Amino acid sequence: MVNSEYLKNLNKAQKDAVLHTEGPLLIVAGAGSGKTKVLTSRIANLIKEKKAFPNQILAVTFTNKAAKEMQLRVSKTLGSAAVGLPWLGTFHSICAKLLRKHASAANLNSNFTITDTDDQIRLIKNICKAENIDVKQLAPRYILAIIDRWKNRGFYPIEVIINQKDIYEKTILPIYKLYQQKLIELNACDFGDLILHCVKILEKNNDIREIYSKNFKYILVDEYQDTNFIQSRWLNLLTNKNKNICCVGDDDQSIYSWRGAEIKNFLEFDQVYKNTKIIRLEQNYRSTQNILSVASNLISNNQNRVGKNLKTTMEDGDLIKLNCFKNGKDEAIGVSDEIEKNKKKYSFNNTAILVRAIFQTREFEERFLKIGLPYRIIGGTKFYERAEIKDCVAYLRLVYQNKDDLAFERIINNPKRSLGETTLKSIHEFAKKNLLNLELSSKKMLEQNLIKPKAKIGLTLFLDLMMKWRNDLNSKKCNHVKLLQLILDESGYSSMLKNKKDLENENRLENIKELLNAMKEFDTLESFLEHVSLATSVDQEWDGEKINMMTMHASKGLEFDLIFLPGWEEGLFPHQKSIEEKGQNGLEEERRLAYVGITRAKKKAIISFSMNRFYQGDWIDSMASRFIDELPEKYIEKNTFLDETKDEIEDFEFNQDLDDDNVRSPGWIRYQKRIK
Repeated sequence: MVNSEYLKNLNKAQKDAVLHTEGPLLIVAGAGSGKTKVLTSRIANLIKEKKAFPNQILAVTFTNKAAKEMQLRVSKTLGSAAVGLPWLGTFHSICAKLLRKHASAANLNSNFTITDTDDQIRLIKNICKAENIDVKQLAPRYILAIIDRWKNRGFYPIEVIINQKDIYEKTILPIYKLYQQKLIELNACDFGDLILHCVKILEKNNDIREIYSKNFKYILVDEYQDTNFIQSRWLNLLTNKNKNICCVGDDDQSIYSWRGAEIKNFLEFDQVYKNTKIIRLEQNYRSTQNILSVASNLISNNQNRVGKNLKTTMEDGDLIKLNCFKNGKDEAIGVSDEIEKNKKKYSFNNTAILVRAIFQTREFEERFLKIGLPYRIIGGTKFYERAEIKDCVAYLRLVYQNKDDLAFERIINNPKRSLGETTLKSIHEFAKKNLLNLELSSKKMLEQNLIKPKAKIGLTLFLDLMMKWRNDLNSKKCNHVKLLQLILDESGYSSMLKNKKDLENENRLENIKELLNAMKEFDTLESFLEHVSLATSVDQEWDGEKINMMTMHASKGLEFDLIFLPGWEEGLFPHQKSIEEKGQNGLEEERRLAYVGITRAKKKAIISFSMNRFYQGDWIDSMASRFIDELPEKYIEKNTFLDETKDEIEDFEFNQDLDDDNVRSPGWIRYQKRIK
């Protein structure tokens, strides 16, 4: 019996997972169950017990950070014995290594370059230009997303079967062919190629496949629930000989289908690999029992899951708090008050606000700036520093103040108006020579016919629009909110974003809608612009700790003492688009996202929703998320609502249920019905 130091701190299930070395193994690792410890201990055991040499172990992670951490832990356990772990890394890094050894099989030289996103976009733009395809109608990023999707499905251009329902695929497939040809000519590949080429090489060359499937006596994969088709296929080809594949993950945390992850890889593992042993890591070392009970009850409503029952040795802890607010602004106030109340108990660094969509941070940022609470945005940019927001504000600044040269520079060619660096440089030089601002210089140069014909059209249109917008504002034909809507439509900025079909642009549109919401809180354009200036000039580099804000997607793998989960309303969470596009599968993924959010909390979790929310330009009567119905009552502490049998509203401790005229909102009434 193995009796090593690294096994002493493992529970029975963890120890079983480490010591079960032969045959396929699926480790269902619940949130906070110590899966990294199990993986590193397993590698250490394989080496220490001489089951394999370090170069006979393939260990795959999704991030370089995870790979480095695993390497560090194994090295710490085994010392010099772990120095040679050459096949520990990400899917892409390992495939790049394999591909360089067998580049000729993919019509490449071993010194091939790996193109970054900018290079890929430039290449697509060049192809579109040569083929007379309008990139304003079909954005390069969207084209690349479709190509990447095909590569993730294992298709070279010749193997693609067009989806007849997709009007864009017929146009994109010829681009894909030309794109791949060009990459080969350049002796280059993109990230999708790294795995795709490797798979094709292994499929078509039995001798090469034999070498690696024999060499890799043991294969270990982290976060297996996040693998896509091509990654799973690659692993399957390498496992052909020894069958000693160990995959670790949590199907309940599969939340990345939008970037190609396929949960069925995890759910059907035991069908692909016969005689699979399944070990569940159900001992949680992160959260209190009440948090785990709520999360487990919620996720049990999903049908497509392996199933597990998380438990902890920790105390029951606080009940999960459920708060209802009148609107988003009150929700932000309520969250900030709760943070202030608990700041001695939970440090800012150990406090996090997890939102479904990034635009939701705006209300909280505004509140925190107002009262001086330090914060950081994890995995994103602060609201008023986001590119699309700065673009909108620049338009408004220039309308308000024609001498704002910085705003002029930012938007003069945004969207594209054939006004490149050369034109801008000549305007700058003219302005400097004649002591004028850039806008006035532009007018003078047009009058003197100093602008090239193509640029002249774009510049004239821009200046005419500026004059119109100023007249609209000054004549009170429109207020500052309507003004921005006109600017977005008439400048072509909205069309630019709408025509570029990708998730990034959808988020930008959401952010702009939220900006319009924010503007309605101010009486004039002047007061709004002043607010933005103050918000962006506030020194956010406070010494000390900061409250964390992020999306639930960005929170995966992190943990905090205190977690806030705001905006649990139908349409927002679960997100309407996810349900519309993917139906039941989309709903289950949204529920898994809720599970991930709750299980980030170590000690306290606070869920909230609003009865009314200003969303996409209108006040909507919100309805509590269906997920709230799925939270077990015994583990929930609700804020106190008015007892309908009593006449005195003083008994109502949290009086957000009343409108200004003391009339209860439909949202409140519906919520009361739901909780009874």
